[in-house]
Amino acid sequence: MRMKMYKKSILHLLIILSILIVGAPVILSVIISTQTPAQVYSYPPRFLPSRNFSNFVVAWKSVNLGRMMFNSFFIAFMVSLGKILLSLLAAFAFTHFNFKGKSILFFVVLVTLLLPIPVRIVALFDIMSKLRWIDTYWGLIVPFLASATGTFLFVQRFRQVPVELLDAAKMDGCGPLRYLFQILIPLSASTIGALTVIEFIYIWNQYLWPLMATNSKHMRVVQIGVKMLISSETMNNWGVIMAGVVMTMIPPLLVFFFMQESFMRGFALGTEK
Repeated sequence: MRMKMYKKSILHLLIILSILIVGAPVILSVIISTQTPAQVYSYPPRFLPSRNFSNFVVAWKSVNLGRMMFNSFFIAFMVSLGKILLSLLAAFAFTHFNFKGKSILFFVVLVTLLLPIPVRIVALFDIMSKLRWIDTYWGLIVPFLASATGTFLFVQRFRQVPVELLDAAKMDGCGPLRYLFQILIPLSASTIGALTVIEFIYIWNQYLWPLMATNSKHMRVVQIGVKMLISSETMNNWGVIMAGVVMTMIPPLLVFFFMQESFMRGFALGTEK
């Protein structure tokens, strides 16, 4: 009995230690965001937060962070919505319709996972320029709408739905789209939630493409705003920089907090019936 308690205590200690190691950068950024430059550069370093919250006001106003957060939220929301809708329709076609070259086409869709944005960024920029979508929401949203990951997840989910359910729906006069929206989508709610979290955070963290595809300040996204807080010519005010970082972490954390149950259940596809 004592040995069992001892092993359990060791396990809990290791878990707590792992959480502290993983969370250390976030904790340190929150502490530094409340400190003045003198406190940040003091030795020995201070590991306790102060009551200085002016850094958040400076970070918010100096680069118009509010506008950038709106841009990032709008783009991430629209991309997540568009990806889920297109992935649902693509997965429905791959699992419920027979057509020539279906297996080859599905393979081609999966191969696009090997071509991320940085690999095709020059060609993509040329296309967006010809369409005159540079420095517009279209140019920041459309290139991310196709999702091989989402298509694959929904294909796996739809294949788990019993065929008898489709037969019963057909007997009741249920058409393909009605079957998709009234039966398959409600059954795939956990997968939709998981994909929403993944795509929202992925788009929120985009830096390279928005940097190339935007010219004006009112179209900049939040990751560029954080970079603008860092100066290459003068001494950096790390309190202001960390304040900007902390504020940019809040929206994706809220999305994950409210959808964490769907996120965890969405990958348990093998246990769902």
